[in-house]
Amino acid sequence: MAIPVIAVVGWHNAGKTTFVERLVAELKRRGYRIATIKHSREDFELDRPGTDTYRYAQAGSDVVGISGRHRTVLIERRETEMSLEEIVARLPESLDLIILEGYKQAKVPKIEVIRAGAEEGRISAPEELLALIVDGPVDEGERIKRFASTDVPRVADFLEAQGLIMRKQG
Repeated sequence: MAIPVIAVVGWHNAGKTTFVERLVAELKRRGYRIATIKHSREDFELDRPGTDTYRYAQAGSDVVGISGRHRTVLIERRETEMSLEEIVARLPESLDLIILEGYKQAKVPKIEVIRAGAEEGRISAPEELLALIVDGPVDEGERIKRFASTDVPRVADFLEAQGLIMRKQG
């Protein structure tokens, strides 16, 4: 069975990271195993100059890894960006949900975060949109489900009700 994937999208500074952080905390409280994957339009560095792994990368290693008791990290140097499908294929099968931040073009169900007073239009195609996260009043009558940005437990309930994650027995 494939791991369910949802994307949290929105314009720059809409509050996506804060919302994902709160949603992950709520889902972890409920006992789920969650992966989060952030898309960046820019290049980034995770390693710090002077560390052994940094030195290995500087020497030309295409993949540098570090593993400890509770964490493992692999940093791969690539000519092209890894596709979402390639990333998901490398994740543990024991996950209950993969939450993407960004990945506006991914063909997965989306939760769109809208900042109060935002002038920009919506990002998500209507057929991909699961819900909107808004700062203002929540209109329960609209076809698209809306949640306040602070109402994360109701969003988690909604994801369970939609069958995107299954409530753990326990």
